[in-house]
Amino acid sequence: MSHFLTILCLFSMVIPASIANIFAYPVSKKLSVRISDYIVKVLAPRLFAILYTYRHFHFWGYEDKKDSLPENFILISNHQSLLDIPVFMKFFEGQEVRFIAKDTLGRHIPLVSEMLRAQEHCLIPRKAKPMEAMRYISDFGKRVVARKQIPILYPEGSRTRDGNVGKFFSAGFRQLSESTGLPVVVCALDGGWQLRDLRKLVTNLKNGCYRVKILRIYDSPTTKEECNQILEESRMLMQQQLEYWRKLPSDKK
Repeated sequence: MSHFLTILCLFSMVIPASIANIFAYPVSKKLSVRISDYIVKVLAPRLFAILYTYRHFHFWGYEDKKDSLPENFILISNHQSLLDIPVFMKFFEGQEVRFIAKDTLGRHIPLVSEMLRAQEHCLIPRKAKPMEAMRYISDFGKRVVARKQIPILYPEGSRTRDGNVGKFFSAGFRQLSESTGLPVVVCALDGGWQLRDLRKLVTNLKNGCYRVKILRIYDSPTTKEECNQILEESRMLMQQQLEYWRKLPSDKK
């Protein structure tokens, strides 16, 4: 019964806003932005409230180091699932986050696609040449600085399949650092890799959890070597954090 109620609540939450934004986006950018803001500020936190109520699925957002965050910063994190998007929206409630992602996320994903386009997240064409992709990131970096938004980059470039932190790619991070000049905040998250597809979603949602934590804050890198060092250290910190979390029961913070 709880499984049915979860699906019912999620559909009743997702469908109206999705349909409204699908029709609004081609007609009125201003209206689509308002709907997208509602998705971020109201529906993203509500998603986890529904999952906790009916499936005992915990959201563990650790407040460590939040008081030490600079006013503006780049955020880098490991990447596990599409749910990473609402996770960071909830974790940074009250602040505007913007993601760097492949443009395929900007099409045919309920609740997400029109929101990403209307809010001008960085959607890089999958077939873009390296120089073209760097231009997208550079323009995006200047935009988020001007608007005091938080740019979020996944250095892995794609979602992990086994939950471990994958190889980091440095070009996008270096370009974002160069175009923004911002400090770097390193986060780890865990839980999404167990919810990658419908089978895993049905199996692992009940009594599961999603965890997100700030691990370290770096000054703005000024050289290629500093960027590479941040990435190398960050990957190690993330993997260590995941290994620690996986020793904990899902209902323990």
